[in-house]
Amino acid sequence: MNTVMIPLIYLLAFVAVILLVQTAAGLIFAAGDRTQRVNRRLTMMGAGMSREQVYMALVRRPVQAGPRDQRLARIYERFTLYCRQAGVAASPQRIVLVTVGIAGAIWMVGLMLATSNSPLQFMFNGVASLIAALLLAVTGVWLWLRRQRNGRLKKIEEQLPVALDIVSRALRAGHPVISAIHLAADEMGDPLGSEFGLIVDETIYGIEFEDALVNLAERTGSADAHFFAVSINIQSETGGNLAEILQGLASVIRGRRTLAKRVKSLASEGRASAILISILPVIVVGIQFIIQPQLYISKFSDPIFWPTVAVTAFVYMTGWVIIHRIVNFKY
Repeated sequence: MNTVMIPLIYLLAFVAVILLVQTAAGLIFAAGDRTQRVNRRLTMMGAGMSREQVYMALVRRPVQAGPRDQRLARIYERFTLYCRQAGVAASPQRIVLVTVGIAGAIWMVGLMLATSNSPLQFMFNGVASLIAALLLAVTGVWLWLRRQRNGRLKKIEEQLPVALDIVSRALRAGHPVISAIHLAADEMGDPLGSEFGLIVDETIYGIEFEDALVNLAERTGSADAHFFAVSINIQSETGGNLAEILQGLASVIRGRRTLAKRVKSLASEGRASAILISILPVIVVGIQFIIQPQLYISKFSDPIFWPTVAVTAFVYMTGWVIIHRIVNFKY
C-alpha cells in the first residue's frame, strides 16, 4: 500500500507546484500588464485619492514656496515648470539640495586626492576644488533634467497621434469633445494619459476648456500639444468638423515624427561626435581642477593666463554653437 501511495503523493505534489507557479506567474504578469495599461492618475485614483488630491499631486503648482523677489520668483517658476515638464516629482528645493550634496561628495573626494605642501596651498586647492565640484554637479544635474524632459517630450509626441485618433473616433460616435478626451485619458498610458486626465479635472473645477488646453501645452512643453490646443480653440470659434481636423493633425504629427527619426538616424554620428567634443574638455578640466588644482592656481599670476582663458572660452562656445546648429535644425 505504501509503495503505491508514495509515487501518487509525489505526482500530486508535482502537479500542485506546477499549478502554484502558474498561478503566481499569471498574477505577476497580469499586474505588470495592468501597470502598463493604466496611467499614474488612474492608479492614484484607484488607490483612494480624491480627484483634487490627484490634481494637486500631479500639477504641483508652487503657491507660496517661491521667493518674494520678482526676478527670483520668475526664475523659480521657470525652473519649476522645467522640472514639471521633465516629469520629476521632486521640488526645486530638493533638487538644489541634491546638487549641493553631489558637489560636496565630489569636493571631499578631490580633497582626499589633492596633494599640498603647505596649509595655505591646501586652502587654495580646497577653494578651487569646491568651485570645480559645484560646476560639475550643476552640469551633471542639468544634463540629467534635460534628458528626462526630452525623453518625456518624446513619449508625449509619440502618444499624441494615437490619442487624437481615439478622440476623433469618439467624436464621430457622437461623444462631446470633453467626453472624448476623458475616454482617451482612460485608455492612454503615461505621460499623456495623466495629462489628458488633468484637462478633464480642470474643466470639472470650473476652468474653461480652452484654458485647460493651453495649460496642457504649457505643462508638457510640446509643440504638437500646442497645435492640438490651437486647433480646438480655432474650431470652437469658427466651426467645422473637429474630427477631421484632429485626424489631419494626427497625420501631420506622424509625418513629422517619421521625418524626425529619419533625420536623427542620418545625423546620429555627427550628434555623437558633437556630444563627445563638447563634454570632454569640461570633464577633463573639471577633474584636473579637483585632483590637482595647483596646476591652474600656479598660473593665475601669469599675465597671459586670463586672456588665454577668455579666448579659449570664446572659441569653445563658438564651436559649441556651430556644432549645435549643424546637428540640430528645424524640419
